[in-house]
Amino acid sequence: MPRLFTGLEIPAETGLRLSFLRGGLHRAVWIDQESYHITLRFIGDIDDRTADEVADALERVRRRSFDVTINGIDSFGGPRPHSVIARVEQTAALMDLQAEHERILQRLGLEPEGRKFTPHVTIARTKGAMTRDVIEWLTVRGGFSAGSFRADRFVLFSSKSSRGGGPYLVEEAYPLMDGRDAGQLRLYSR
Repeated sequence: MPRLFTGLEIPAETGLRLSFLRGGLHRAVWIDQESYHITLRFIGDIDDRTADEVADALERVRRRSFDVTINGIDSFGGPRPHSVIARVEQTAALMDLQAEHERILQRLGLEPEGRKFTPHVTIARTKGAMTRDVIEWLTVRGGFSAGSFRADRFVLFSSKSSRGGGPYLVEEAYPLMDGRDAGQLRLYSR
């Protein structure tokens, strides 16, 4: 039974910038550079038939490529941070792509995502770290920016349960159209 999610890959150059954040936080479990990604929609453990339906439905997505900007760092988990993340700017193109994935998956009978979509790249898991250490780590690195990159495809990832995340495999890749393809733009029916 595959565990699936949709997402955007992080280019090697951007991943290298993000990897410079590693270290300096006792008891953090750092995510490997090759496992950095932006999750669009977590799907979870599903049977092979449903996985095939998901892969087929995602092929009908027709969107333009867009710029993704990673700017700033933060944590998830409130007063007991469980992750440190790099923030991703919430552009209309990114939010619309994620919303389309949500609609597609609900049409296939999957449960709605229970959490509000907050685009990010997870840098480390911090369940074992002291809260004050996480706060200090974030404060020291507060001006971080990885810049922008062009998202020219989204992917269907599979993962295995592991400590700290990854490894992730690209099961299917779906191109986003450039300006030359704009005349062919057809959105998935709403």
